[in-house]
Amino acid sequence: MITVSRGVLVTLAAVFSAYHVVLGITSMGMYLHPAPVIVAIGLYVAATVLSLVMPSRIALPVWIAAFDLAVCLAMPVLVVGQLDVSRDNGYATWYVAAIGTLLTIVMVRRRNVFAWVGIAFLVAHTIVTSGFVALAGYGVIGSVVWVAAAAVVTRALGAMTRDAARFARAERQVVEWHAEQEAHVVERQRRLDETYRRAAPLLLRITASGGVLTEEEREECLLLEAAMRDEIRGRALLDDDVREKVLSVRRRGASVVLLDDGGLDDLGEEDRERIRARLAEALERSQADKFVVRTVESGSAVAVTVVGLRAAKPASDAVAGEPVDDEVELWLEIPRHEDAPAPH
Repeated sequence: MITVSRGVLVTLAAVFSAYHVVLGITSMGMYLHPAPVIVAIGLYVAATVLSLVMPSRIALPVWIAAFDLAVCLAMPVLVVGQLDVSRDNGYATWYVAAIGTLLTIVMVRRRNVFAWVGIAFLVAHTIVTSGFVALAGYGVIGSVVWVAAAAVVTRALGAMTRDAARFARAERQVVEWHAEQEAHVVERQRRLDETYRRAAPLLLRITASGGVLTEEEREECLLLEAAMRDEIRGRALLDDDVREKVLSVRRRGASVVLLDDGGLDDLGEEDRERIRARLAEALERSQADKFVVRTVESGSAVAVTVVGLRAAKPASDAVAGEPVDDEVELWLEIPRHEDAPAPH
C-alpha cells in the first residue's frame, strides 16, 4: 500500500493555497479599491497557516475551524464589493477557489459542519450578487465539488481506519486464543507425562501381582490417586517441592485439598514460585490433620489461603454423642505480590 507522509500533504496544500494568493496579488489592477482585497488575502493566509501548521492531530481545533469559517464568510464580502460584476473579472475572482481550498482542508480535518456552512454561504452569496450563471463562471461549482469529494474521501478513510483497527484487534484476539490453547495443550501433556511417570511403576506392579496387593501397596495406590487428583485440581499450586511436602503430610495421616480456580493465572512465574515456596514451608511446619489450600480471585490482594485444622479432643463435660468442631491450627494468607504483607 502506497502511503504519503503528512509533511508532503501539508506542503502540497500550502503550495496550492499560495497559488491563490499570487492570483489575488496579480489581479490588483481590476479592483476599485485594493485595501479590502489585501485584508482578505491576509485573512486567508492566516487561516491557511493555522489550519496546516498549528495542531498535529487530525481533528482541527474548534476555534481554528470557527476562524476559518469567519474568513470564508468575510472574503466574498471584501472582494466582490471591489469588482464590477457586470463584466468578466478573470482571475480577480481568486477568492472562490481559495475558499474551496480552505474549506477542503477544514473538511479533511474532521470539521464537516464548518465546511458545509462555509460552502453554502459562498453559493448563496454568489447567486445574490452575480446570479446563477456566475456559479459556473466564478468556479463555485468546482469549489463545491472539492468539498464534497473531501467529505466522501474522509468518510471512506475513516471507515477503512476503523475496519483496520477492528481487524487488527480480531487478529490479536485470535493469536492470543491460539497461544492460550497451545499453552493448555502443553500443560495437559506435561501433567499426563507426570502422572504416567508416577503411576507406571505401581500399575506394572498391580499387573504383575494380578491385582493382589499388600496393605502398603494399597496405601501407595491411595496416595497416587490423591496425587493425580492434585494434578487436576491443584494446577498452578504445584511444583516438585509442594508435591513432596503434600505427600509427606499425607503419609503421616493428614488430608490435603488443593483447589486452584485460576486465581494465579495473571501472575508471573516469579510470583508463582514465591507463593509455592511459602505454601511448601507452611505444609512442612504445620502439624494440622487437615489442610485446605485455595487460590483467591485475581482482584484480591491475597493470592492463596491455607487453612490447617486439627481434630479437637472431646472435653470431659461435653454432651455424649455431640460432634466436636475442629480447631484451627493454621490460618495463612499468601499475598499476591511480594511487597504486600502476609497476614496470618
